[in-house]
Amino acid sequence: MTSIGGAQMVDWNLAVATATRLVRPGPEISREEAREVVAELRRHARASEEHVRSFTRMIPEGTEPEDTPVLVVDRAGWIKANVAGFRELLGPLLGKMQDRRAGTAGGAVLGAVGGKVTGVEVGMLLSFLASRVLGQYETFAPATRELPASAGGGRLLLVAPNIVHVERELDVDPHDFRLWVALHEETHRTQFTGVPWLRDHLQGEIQSFLDETDVDPMTVLERLREAAQSLAGGRPEGEAGEDGGRSLVELVQTPSQREILGRLTAVMSLLEGHADYVMDGVGPEVVSSVGEIREKFQQRRARGAGRLDQALRKLLGLDAKLRQYRDGERFVRAVVDEVGMDGFNRVWTSPNTLPTKAEIAKPADWVARVHRRAEP
Repeated sequence: MTSIGGAQMVDWNLAVATATRLVRPGPEISREEAREVVAELRRHARASEEHVRSFTRMIPEGTEPEDTPVLVVDRAGWIKANVAGFRELLGPLLGKMQDRRAGTAGGAVLGAVGGKVTGVEVGMLLSFLASRVLGQYETFAPATRELPASAGGGRLLLVAPNIVHVERELDVDPHDFRLWVALHEETHRTQFTGVPWLRDHLQGEIQSFLDETDVDPMTVLERLREAAQSLAGGRPEGEAGEDGGRSLVELVQTPSQREILGRLTAVMSLLEGHADYVMDGVGPEVVSSVGEIREKFQQRRARGAGRLDQALRKLLGLDAKLRQYRDGERFVRAVVDEVGMDGFNRVWTSPNTLPTKAEIAKPADWVARVHRRAEP
């Protein structure tokens, strides 16, 4: 990453240290119980692979998808993995911001101080998120000694303490819930290993968005500061910024960026909705209490944990992610009902067959375009 006098725009090491120090402890559990949870999650991840492949029919019989590691991690492990991913993905944008700052008076001093401040603020945000994520497929993950990744950069993370916390909070069968979560994350792994062009396409869209970004570095840092102050209680309740509570993602400056963001939103809605559809479709066969789990989990997902949680979800764009689950699942269900699973799988043919943001809301339009049918 570009630096001034050795200073970075974000001190990533400090971000990791801050988040690790501030993250809430996980649920109380004995060492033996923890070992059993880790072993069971690994078994479920292996079992989920065959369940998801059979249900989605995305990977042809007799072919082997790219092998990606499955890592069962604690909250600190999740933090380290995500910082590595952010550092990789945001490097070009932060380098651009660094170059812009270099031309300002006092840029070197701002770089030295700002990198530390922003590292703390990023760490505070990660400490908040680290207790909420159950699992994720990391698409752009660089391999490290502690956290291996596939040659293409993928790995699947299951966050054991968070899974245990939620299964206890919902009072559901822990073995069923762990398998249910594994099915969702395995679907994401199948999406990227079964569709060879998807990773490069998504990365290209993200980089195009970042390349178009033309914002003053202090604007981005101030947005991070707003989130961190909300988390720390530094902003008085009810005080609104001039952006009206815009999310961190909503730093769109050009029509081109709005178009790219629309395409990214559509793709993410498809991926998240497809994972929800698959986990519930496979569920009745292998998760006996899937109905109870889904109902309780949806209620939890909708209500959040309180006003602070809701404010941070808005600021971080997490409320948009919740809409992606809902809208994407409706799209997948409607298309499968209309043209079957094989007909739906035409969505993975090329970037041209991905749904647009408008088609996510109107699945019949995607069916008409891709299957060349006129709407009745």
